[in-house]
Amino acid sequence: MSTSATIGYQPKTEFNPITISSFKAYDIRGELGVNLDEAIAYRIGRAFAQILFQRYNAALASNQAHELTALKPTIVIGSDIRHSSEQLKQAAIKGMLDAGIDVIDLGMTGTEEVYFATSHYQALGGIEVTASHNPINYNGLKLVKEYSKPISADDGLAEIQALAESGKFTTDSQSGNLQLLTDKSTYIDHVMTFIDTNNLKPLKLVINSGNGSAGPVVDLLVDKLKQAAAPIEVIKLHHTPDGSFPNGIPNPMIEANRVATQQAVLENKADLGIAFDGDFDRCFLFDEHGEFIDGSYVVGMLAQAFLNKYPNESIVYDPRVLYNTEAVIKEHNGKAVMSKSGHSFIKQVMRDSGAVYGGEMSAHHYFRDFCYCDSGMIPWLLTIELLSITGKTLSELVTGYIAAYPSSGELNFRLTTHDAPTIISAIEDKFSPDNPTKSMLDGLSLNFGDWRFNIRASNTEPLIRLNIETRGDKPLLNKKIQEIKTWLSEQGAVLA
Repeated sequence: MSTSATIGYQPKTEFNPITISSFKAYDIRGELGVNLDEAIAYRIGRAFAQILFQRYNAALASNQAHELTALKPTIVIGSDIRHSSEQLKQAAIKGMLDAGIDVIDLGMTGTEEVYFATSHYQALGGIEVTASHNPINYNGLKLVKEYSKPISADDGLAEIQALAESGKFTTDSQSGNLQLLTDKSTYIDHVMTFIDTNNLKPLKLVINSGNGSAGPVVDLLVDKLKQAAAPIEVIKLHHTPDGSFPNGIPNPMIEANRVATQQAVLENKADLGIAFDGDFDRCFLFDEHGEFIDGSYVVGMLAQAFLNKYPNESIVYDPRVLYNTEAVIKEHNGKAVMSKSGHSFIKQVMRDSGAVYGGEMSAHHYFRDFCYCDSGMIPWLLTIELLSITGKTLSELVTGYIAAYPSSGELNFRLTTHDAPTIISAIEDKFSPDNPTKSMLDGLSLNFGDWRFNIRASNTEPLIRLNIETRGDKPLLNKKIQEIKTWLSEQGAVLA
C-alpha cells in the first residue's frame, strides 16, 4: 500500500495515566498546548482504533451475522486547513497504525468528506481533525464509527476517553498500513445526485468559503455545473484555504462575519449568498437583498424541496423553533418527526424513522442518502434547484414563512448567579398558571397556542439558549422577548 507524508510524531513506548479534558459531549475540542497536542492526539487515535478493532475482531470470532463483518479493518481520517491540523492528524494516524489497524488519509477535507468516506470505503470509523468555527488557538477531532454513525459521550466516546487517559494499549498487533487517497471525485459525484441540473435556470451566486476547507470542494462542484451546461454564475469570496484566516474565523453565526457576504451579494446583484464555517458542515444562506435567512426557515424550505421530490416521507426537526417547519410538512403531506437537538440524536431518529431529511435551526442539515449525515454542500445545491423550479427569489420563498411564524432567533444568556436547572425550573413555575403544553424533550418547551418558547442549557458553555416564536403576531413576539429578557436579567442571566 502507498503511504502518505512521513509521520513526524514519535510516541513514548510507555504511557502514564493522564487526564484529557478536551473530550466533550459529541466530539473532542481543546486549546492547543493546554488540553490538546500531538501526544494527546496520538492517544486518542490509538484508543479509538483499538476499541473499534476489538469490536470488529469480536464480531468476526462470533461466527454470526453482524453488520461489522461486512467492513474492512480500516479507519479514514482527514483534516481541515488550520495550521495545527496536519500535525495532529499525523499523530492520530501513528496511534491508529500502532493499534494494528489500516488507515486511509484523505488529505485536507471538510467533515462531511470523512462521513462519506467512512461509508464509501466500508471503514470501521472516521476522524476529522477540525475546530470548525472555534478560535485559531483551538483544534479538535470529530469521530464516527461504522456506517458513519455518530459517537457520543454515552455511546462510546467515554470509553475512548478512558482508554486514552489510562494508556493501557494492547501491544501484540502488527502495525497497520497507510494509504493516501485524496481524490474527491466519488464524493463530488454523489453530492451532485441530489439535484437534476436540467432543472437549473440562470442564477448568480456569491459563495464565501471563509478561507476554510470549502474552497476546493466548491471548485469541483462548480466545474460539475459547468460540465452540465448549467447557467450558474459563481462569485467566489475568501476562497483560498488559509489556516491563518486573514478574514477572520469562518463563523457566519456571528453577525459581523456576515457583512462581507451581504455586501458582495448587493454589489454583484446576486440571486443568492452562501457562506460556510471552517469545516463546511454548516451552510448559511442570504437572499438577493443580502438578508441573512435564519436557519429554522431554511429547514422549512428544504423540507418543502424534499417533499416535492419524495411525497409522504418523514422529516425530522428539533424543538427549538417548530411552528413553520410543522406547517410546511403538513402542507406538503409529509410526516413530522421531532427529535432532541444535536447531531447524534437527529441522526438516530432519522435512522429509526427512515426520514429523508432532517434539519436544525443551527444550520445543520442531514440527508438519508448521505449516510444520514450532515452536509454543507447539499443545501445550497437544493436551494438553487428550488429557486429554478419555483421561479421565485429566496426572499419570496421565505418571506411568507417569516410573516406567518415570526421568531426571535436564538438568544444566549450568560449565567452569573443561578445554574441552568434552577432558572429553567423557575421559568416553568412563572408560566405554569397559564396552563401551557409542556415538553421536556430538549430543555423546556412551553406552548401557549398563539406563542411558545424553548429554553435549554448549552452543552459546552455556561449559557442558556432561548427561542421564542408566535403564530403571525410580531407585536406579541416583541412583547414576550422583552418580558422574558427582563425576567432572566432579574435572575442574573445576562444577554451574551
